[in-house]
Amino acid sequence: MQVANIHQAKTNLSELIRRAIAGEDVFIARANEPLVRLEPVSRDTRPRSGGQWRNKLWIAPDFDAPDPELESMFYDSLLPEKTEPKK
Repeated sequence: MQVANIHQAKTNLSELIRRAIAGEDVFIARANEPLVRLEPVSRDTRPRSGGQWRNKLWIAPDFDAPDPELESMFYDSLLPEKTEPKK
């Protein structure tokens, strides 16, 4: 069991984290009175499941349809300017 005062914990945090991940009990204390315990976070190993939003979200049928006004704002400036033929 490792007990470190707050100042020691600030100085040696990486080492304390390494020990906690290795399975050792690590406590941070104030005036030698343990306050908190460091422990590794367990990862969720369950496979992800989808479909929580099925039948709850509506998307308009024309969602992907281009908007002529918006396209003209972007692409009209890229078109070469029209010049009138010489007479």
